[in-house]
Amino acid sequence: MEISDRFEAAKSSEGRYRLLIEAITDYAIYMLDPAGHVTSWNPGAKRFKGYDADEIIGRHFSTFYTDVERAQNVPALALEEAERTGRFEREGWRVRKDGTQFWAHVVIDAIRSPEGGLVGFAKITRDLTERRAAEAKLRESEEQFRLLVQGVTDYAIYLLDVDGNVASWNAGARHIKGYTPEEIIGRHFSNFYTEADRAAGLPQIGLQTAAREGRWEHEGQRVRKDGTPFWAHVVIDAIRDDDGKLVGFAKVTRDITERREAEAALHAAQATVIRSQKLEAIGQLTGGIAHDFNNLLQVISGNLQLLGKDIAGNPRAETRVQSALAGVARGSKLASQLLAFARRQPLEPRVVNVGRLIKGMDEMLRRALGGEIEVETVIAGGLWNSLLDPDQLENAILNLAINARDAMNGEGRLTIEASNAFLDDEYVRQQEDLTAGQYVMIAVTDTGIGIPPDILERVYEPFFTTKAEDKGTGLGLAMVYGFLKQSGGHVKIYSEVGSGTTVKLYFKREVASEDTLVGIPSGEVAGGHETVLVVEDDDEVREVAVSMLSEFGYRVVKARDAAGALVIVDSGIPIDLIFTDVMMPGTLRSPELARKAKERLPNVAVLFTSGYTQNAIVHGGRLDPGVELLAKPYTREALARKVRHVLANHAQRRVAALGSRRPAIEDGLKTATVLLVEDDELVRSATTEMLSDFGCQVREAGTAQEALKVLDEVAVTILLTDVGLPGVSGLQLAKDARVRRPDLCLVLATGDSGVGSEAALLDAVLVVKPYTSESLREGLESALKARKAALPGR
Repeated sequence: MEISDRFEAAKSSEGRYRLLIEAITDYAIYMLDPAGHVTSWNPGAKRFKGYDADEIIGRHFSTFYTDVERAQNVPALALEEAERTGRFEREGWRVRKDGTQFWAHVVIDAIRSPEGGLVGFAKITRDLTERRAAEAKLRESEEQFRLLVQGVTDYAIYLLDVDGNVASWNAGARHIKGYTPEEIIGRHFSNFYTEADRAAGLPQIGLQTAAREGRWEHEGQRVRKDGTPFWAHVVIDAIRDDDGKLVGFAKVTRDITERREAEAALHAAQATVIRSQKLEAIGQLTGGIAHDFNNLLQVISGNLQLLGKDIAGNPRAETRVQSALAGVARGSKLASQLLAFARRQPLEPRVVNVGRLIKGMDEMLRRALGGEIEVETVIAGGLWNSLLDPDQLENAILNLAINARDAMNGEGRLTIEASNAFLDDEYVRQQEDLTAGQYVMIAVTDTGIGIPPDILERVYEPFFTTKAEDKGTGLGLAMVYGFLKQSGGHVKIYSEVGSGTTVKLYFKREVASEDTLVGIPSGEVAGGHETVLVVEDDDEVREVAVSMLSEFGYRVVKARDAAGALVIVDSGIPIDLIFTDVMMPGTLRSPELARKAKERLPNVAVLFTSGYTQNAIVHGGRLDPGVELLAKPYTREALARKVRHVLANHAQRRVAALGSRRPAIEDGLKTATVLLVEDDELVRSATTEMLSDFGCQVREAGTAQEALKVLDEVAVTILLTDVGLPGVSGLQLAKDARVRRPDLCLVLATGDSGVGSEAALLDAVLVVKPYTSESLREGLESALKARKAALPGR
């Protein structure tokens, strides 16, 4: 249309309407005749469908439909509906001139004359392709979000209406709370709260806070469908429409039961560690005190015993001396309990069946407890053996029994049980320094007043007691605790106020056969004529020991430290026994003195004495192999018996070494040079003596580096090495030695049977610590035999 024509058309109403239609490009607006042919065409129609006016006017509007819809007669049906009802409205796919499709919203209105006759149709089409794509993306996004929410199983994610009724329910909600959607949708969310929380109005508080502040967060107990409680972390967020009106709430719940249990376990473990560290610190203190206390008691005890001979025949004086000695005995027991708690007492473990030991205590327990206490022992069949110090176990059981007697006020029932037990991983995780496995359990149960929960944590502390001031020292349970820990065991107390207490002692199972327990000789005290070197830094203690030994007929020489003692050894004085304190000042330690003295005097015996070993001759809670110890304070009789015992044993070992019943193998050992690698001085010294008794030539080393130097310089037959060497392990040393010397016999000494596979790969023989002279000899002989058989031409 020319500009002039437009101007003329604009003057009339019809013209203005026509200009309006021509100006619209976002809608296709055109006319159809009653048969459906196009009679007009606006620019919007051209833009959507691609036809110019002269290309489409006169053609049927079904041209814009897909083949499928034309086959279904959709265009004719659309005109029929518009003619009948006056209007047709649909959405569907339409086709452009170039064949591409677009999504269209279509309206067809019937046009009638004033008389009502049909003169045609007005058709308006709108391209909704972009909107449809956006709606499709929105639907896809909503579906993905729905799948996401439904796929979450660790969180309960659901909606509440404004009143708190459940409006949606995801899989996580079903997993955590147990309800299906059909069971819970429409019900109030307070169903998940405990009775106490509902009574306190907690659900309403949550909704009100979320509505007011936008969010409410809380942790507390909730209830599942089956009634079981669980700990939940809950978040409620308010949902508002575009106008800010509250339309509901989004609720997210997480089950944190496992987390809370883990936190509780962690706190319990931390408390256990703190308690253990506290007891360890107290133990260090008490151990040091016990050492000085024992030295003091030794001076008092020794002088009182010597004084007893001077006042013989004076009854009054003898009574006073005996009273004083009784006080010393009580002090000695106190110091012994302190050392037990500090885990510093030198244990002498044996393979024991605790059932037989408990049965053997029956008479002693009944005397100690009195006739009003009923004692029952229950020993399970097939009871395992355990490696422990039987004397200390007796003391522990007696202490527990006396505690039980006091808790029952002299009347009640005491039950002692022994059975096999297994401590699993779950239990040991809650304890300190405990491994899972098989144990022998001893339970001591009373019917007393019980122990309050707030006191249970302190019962192992030394001097802590609930008894009256004159009713005990408070060291009984402390001693039991220290003994169990030093033995690699475990102690657990169960108590309920008014119902009694059970103390359970656990000792690791020992698969070895039971040892025969030999009692201490009780015959007449004997002396001798041998020479004894007394080494003691405390002047008073030294003089008392010298006096006692002199009275028994021994020739005595003395030194105040290890260096001075070594000077005496080097002087050439014949010495049969060195009686030395373990803890002395100076750079030369007592175990080193013993080793050097045996190098110079192979036939000398050594007896240690101490009130506090501090692991110098005790390792893993046990005396080192071959070590003899007399604990302070000792009596005159105990000293005499121990000296004779050590001298007799030493002489017996020498005789046995000279009179071997296996001459052929002994000849092999006699010609053997053994390289002994051991970092512990005393173990090295004792083993060197054993090897010398076998007739071996011995070279010593304290580390793997020293051993390799000796191997390069000396023709060594057998390498005997401890596995647990500092720096380079004994196992690695054996591997290096095998590369250098393929003909070398290897013997590994260890307390860890777990290295058996590595030993087998090296053709090495294992000797299990603590070894005896016999087991060591067998190990060396086995190594010689195996190597002779393995090497060609031998």
